[in-house]
Amino acid sequence: MERPRPIPSPPAAARAPIPGLGSIFLVVFLDILGFSLVLPFLAQEARDTFHTTELTGTLLGAIYSLMQFLFVPVWGRVSDRVGRRPVLVWSVLATAVGMACLGVGLLFASSVAWLFVARAASGIATANLGTASAYIADVTKPEERARGMGMIGMAFGLGFIFGPAIGGALAGISIAGRTGAVPCFIAASLSVLNLAWVYFRLRESLPPERRSTERRSLAPLNFSAARDAFARPGIAIAVLVNFVLILSFTVLDQTFRFFTEDKFGMTALETGLVLGFIGIVAAGVQGGLIRPLAKRFDEAILIRWGTAIQALAFAGLAAAPSFGRGALYAAGGLLALGNGLTQPSISAYVSKRADPKAQGATLGTNQSAASLARVFGPALGGFLYGALGPRSPYAAGALGMVLATGVALFLVSSRAQRNTSTQTS
Repeated sequence: MERPRPIPSPPAAARAPIPGLGSIFLVVFLDILGFSLVLPFLAQEARDTFHTTELTGTLLGAIYSLMQFLFVPVWGRVSDRVGRRPVLVWSVLATAVGMACLGVGLLFASSVAWLFVARAASGIATANLGTASAYIADVTKPEERARGMGMIGMAFGLGFIFGPAIGGALAGISIAGRTGAVPCFIAASLSVLNLAWVYFRLRESLPPERRSTERRSLAPLNFSAARDAFARPGIAIAVLVNFVLILSFTVLDQTFRFFTEDKFGMTALETGLVLGFIGIVAAGVQGGLIRPLAKRFDEAILIRWGTAIQALAFAGLAAAPSFGRGALYAAGGLLALGNGLTQPSISAYVSKRADPKAQGATLGTNQSAASLARVFGPALGGFLYGALGPRSPYAAGALGMVLATGVALFLVSSRAQRNTSTQTS
């Protein structure tokens, strides 16, 4: 009797999508939506409604990132012990509360202090990017890791498409003589819908047998956890590159609205459209281009390319007022291209070198360093803008990206690392 022939496996393109990526995509997308939605108006609201300086307005972004810096590794370590799903469910709920509080502050607060409290609460809530990255590391093979991290990058890009556009379009709607609250309430409502989706649809990615049994401190500043992560070859340099890159990039975040108004006469909506264009390019790169490039080139090479491109982009932004709005869009598109190459590549580089039982802690350390950079970047941008003029933050960003490119030259490619390991063994 003839034996039945085995049914061939379907080609890769026909296989089912990686489980859980859709839910993680939505979590990150709404996190970034809540952050980017306020970019076209929050610093300006602080300056015009609460009569603060430009530096104080940009510090609203810094306090958000400070809380992320403190709590990203905490949630990463918690997720290594209890699983990814409980941390993500809690963080989505807290995100809804934080955005609602910001909207209430913009409507009724008499002091800018309320806005700082609301942004701090949102920063704690959205400090889940390390956990989201660890989820992807749980459900992807090493060769698919860049693709998975690219999904997070695509969520970033789409968040920066819709967030600034929605924020810019709706920021002018007045309630009781105050503006800016409507986009915040919309973001809070979307987070409530996301909570239902995550609670009922997101499956746990970390089975009990793979969870860490080691008791780690939950203190925000856990130097032993960072030391363990940096002990893995290549991770310390990658985290340093990411820190310098994010520090340089975020001089733009909170100053861009001042820049477009003061040098180009743009409205909040027009500013949101520029940021939306940047998000479209970033989403296209991270959602489509990064996958074929990751198959052909090592992450270390893509990181170097991306930082060098961003150096050119920031130089273009500094020069854009001399050439008009077209130059602003061109430099923004170039910036999105470079950032789209670096962000998923750095995450993939780190995750491949992390201890499998400490993915959350290691990726949390990387995200925490990025959050620390986001603390200083907006503050630096605001200081430079007020002290040296509108072009100065972007000139500083270009210099920072040149430095990041130099540090990236010390990254060891996966192929070279394998060859070294083979020779050693």
